[in-house]
Amino acid sequence: MRKSLLDIHGMHQKGEKIAMLTCYDASFAGVLESGGVDVLLVGDTLGMVIQGHDTPLPVRLEHVAYHVSCVARGSRTAFLMADMPFGTSQRSPEDTFANAAELMRAGAQMVKIEGGADMAPTIEFLVSRGIPVCAHIGLTPQSVHQVGGFKVQGRDESAARRILHDARTVEQAGANWLLLEAIPRALADQVCDSVDLPTIGIGASPRCSGQVLVIYDMLGLGSYAPPRFVRLFLRETDSIEAAVRLYVSEVKAGHFPDSQHCYSS
Repeated sequence: MRKSLLDIHGMHQKGEKIAMLTCYDASFAGVLESGGVDVLLVGDTLGMVIQGHDTPLPVRLEHVAYHVSCVARGSRTAFLMADMPFGTSQRSPEDTFANAAELMRAGAQMVKIEGGADMAPTIEFLVSRGIPVCAHIGLTPQSVHQVGGFKVQGRDESAARRILHDARTVEQAGANWLLLEAIPRALADQVCDSVDLPTIGIGASPRCSGQVLVIYDMLGLGSYAPPRFVRLFLRETDSIEAAVRLYVSEVKAGHFPDSQHCYSS
C-alpha cells in the first residue's frame, strides 16, 4: 500500500528521517522504492536532467503530468509528490487549483509550490480544497533569473528574516510540508525550530525532518558540476541499487548531510 500523508507525518512525529529522491520514470521508481526511498518527487528538474535545458523554466504542466503517471505506474508504496512548473501557480488560486488537479489526477498525492509568504493565499486555497502542498523556500530555481543564478539564499540578516517569515507564514496558510533549499545550516536550524510541519532539506541542515537530492546528481550522471550539497553515492558503491540503499541509510541515520554538504552563513 502506498504511503499516505498521515504516514509521513507520523514519521516526522516519531523523529524518523524521511528519505526522498527525484524520479521521472517507471523503471527508476521501482529501483528507488525497493531501495527504501519514502517519497518520490517528480521535479521540474526534469527540464535539466531529462530535456537538456539550462533551467527548469521550459517545463510545462503536461510534461510533469506525463512523468507523474509514469512514476505512479512504476511504484507501489512510496509517497508521490509533483512540482508545479513555472507559470502554473503564479496566477490566481483558482488557476493554480486547476493545474494542481491535473497532477493529482495523474497520480500525485501532493504538489510542491515555490515561494513563501506571497504564495500563502494560494496554498490556503489548495489545502482547503483537498490538495496537500509542500511549500518550497530559500533558493527557488524558477526564480533563477531574478536572483542571479543558483545561489545560496539567506546569508544576510534581512534575507534570513524573510525566509523565517516565509516559513511561518506558509505554515499558517496550511502548508503540509516545507522544503528548504540552499540556505545556511544555522538558518535552516532556526526554521526547523520555528515550525511544526515536516521540513525537507536540500543544501540545508541534517536537522531537517528529511532530505532530498536529484537522482541524477547523487549518481554523478549530470553534465554539470554538482552543487556542494550533493554527495556522489554511486562512487561509493558498485551499483545504482546499492547507491540508493546507502543514501537512504545515511539519511535515516542522520549522517547525510554532514558539514561538507551544508552552507555557512
